[in-house]
Amino acid sequence: MTVPFVEMHNISKRFGAVVALRRVNLILQNGEVLGLVGDNAAGKSTLMKILSGAYTPDAGEILVEGTTMKFENPISARTAGIEMIYQDYALVPQLTVTQNIFLGREHMRRRFGVATLDNRRMDSEAGTMFQMLGLRVSSVTSPVQELSGGQQQAVAIARATAFDAKLVIMDEPTASLGVPAIAKVRETIVRLKQNDVAVIMISHRLEDVFSVADRVIVMKHGQVVGMRDVSDTATDEIVHMIVAGTDPRQPAAPDDPEPS
Repeated sequence: MTVPFVEMHNISKRFGAVVALRRVNLILQNGEVLGLVGDNAAGKSTLMKILSGAYTPDAGEILVEGTTMKFENPISARTAGIEMIYQDYALVPQLTVTQNIFLGREHMRRRFGVATLDNRRMDSEAGTMFQMLGLRVSSVTSPVQELSGGQQQAVAIARATAFDAKLVIMDEPTASLGVPAIAKVRETIVRLKQNDVAVIMISHRLEDVFSVADRVIVMKHGQVVGMRDVSDTATDEIVHMIVAGTDPRQPAAPDDPEPS
């Protein structure tokens, strides 16, 4: 049996008196696209911030390729091949496209015994990254602040996938984009899947989820309401689960007590 790339078991998280997550389970295969949906405060972003190392869980276990992991920060998650693209892209506006992609991971060269940035190599590699992903920017030497929203999204995707990522988490990747840029994001997700990179997409746009995802998980009030293969459900059923917080295919169950 194939070992999943990621397993999250009984993940719980509190912020003071607020229970953000209650014993959440999630399994993700290599190269799978998973849609994560639910209304505001459902716990989607909190769960993904735990998986990407920004938060630590109060309880539960994370396994990557069958090995138990403890992510203390995003760097430790990145080492395991997990990258997250935030809704605001987390780019530095004044820096160029190349500088944003290689920020903290710059290539150096020695000249007359002095270490200097290898800008030519980084510009060349950045251009190759965009070509492989099927993405476009005006120039890799342009400051990010001069780019459109769609182009900034492209930079964020290139940065996340540039260093052997095995899972890319996208937080509302199409929320502020126009129709052409949305189509390009969808194409990029399909291309990542074809390269055996898994994607988790947090989204309120069900049309995007249904266009590219293999499965969809619905959350509400910090719990998983249900999971469906996209081929075995429809928008109306997912909307019902988001609004009602119940799975129509499952018998009603009593509320779980809050984790201590």
